[in-house]
Amino acid sequence: MDKDLLVKTAKGMVARGKGILAADESSGTIKRRFDAINVESNADTRRDYREFMFRSKDAMKKHISGVILYDETIRQKAKDGTPLVKLIQQSGSIPGIKVDAGVKPLQNYPGEVYTEGLDGLDKRMEEYFALGARFAKWRAVIDIGAGFPTTACIRANNQALARYAAICQEHSIVPIVEPEVLMDGDHNIERCYEVTEAVLKSLYAELFDARVFLEGTILKPNMVVPGKKSGKKATPEQIAEMTVKLFRQTVPVAVPGIAFLSGGQGDVEATANLNAINKHDMPWTVTFSYGRALQAAPQKAWSGKAGNIPTAQAAFTHRARMNGLAARGDWKKELEKM
Repeated sequence: MDKDLLVKTAKGMVARGKGILAADESSGTIKRRFDAINVESNADTRRDYREFMFRSKDAMKKHISGVILYDETIRQKAKDGTPLVKLIQQSGSIPGIKVDAGVKPLQNYPGEVYTEGLDGLDKRMEEYFALGARFAKWRAVIDIGAGFPTTACIRANNQALARYAAICQEHSIVPIVEPEVLMDGDHNIERCYEVTEAVLKSLYAELFDARVFLEGTILKPNMVVPGKKSGKKATPEQIAEMTVKLFRQTVPVAVPGIAFLSGGQGDVEATANLNAINKHDMPWTVTFSYGRALQAAPQKAWSGKAGNIPTAQAAFTHRARMNGLAARGDWKKELEKM
């Protein structure tokens, strides 16, 4: 473990005014998104799509600190033969890699899941480091419903996150720990707070027991929001107040940064909430690690046509800039129209 490298990488991932592009969609997920824009999903179209984002110079250099890649993508080359990893590095961003193997039903706990992927992870980390990855991501999924999440589900997922984090650091790769409490249910914002608090307290207990070096980690959590099916809305200020209060009670100050997932929020909604959170004083750098909230607009603009790439790059640059401003607390709604 190279602690100096871990600290340097982690600080670079949460550089002020920059955030992380989550371009780690599985083949199944990217197919669904391509289906929505009538584009066939194959190795070439997936490469072309990601290549135009990585070649968006203003977005990558000014607003993107790192890119989470999928196993296929970290091995791909651009049309001109340049490895996609090298395009990311040339822009000053840090390549990362998604390493979990997705969720499976948690035996004896109907409706709950746990994340797989620890088998063979040590060997894969060695290879990913050689391919250029300097950070990794593992997503745990915690749902809210009648009778769950259970303590067993929270514990199972956080124990896996801790083992993954320890393996990452053994290879000098910064682990993003992502315990996502889903916003899909009919719960209110108070219930989201309660569950997220339990999840984060359990997470840091497990990381401590696994002797994970917290200064070389990044937390990727959900915001505290009401469930989509609740019929209730919270203002960005309410979300910010509850989210910051929660983190002050659960996240150690040794953690260098927090990079939010968008969790299905709309583009502008995710930006507005991030901006409101950054109006508060906090001991961590707080930024974004967005997938859909950065990519939905450029994806639609591109629609698989090479002639649309300049327009798609402009859309990506705009979303990256908006979130970069929000990561400083400097976003204003009227800027969305520019």
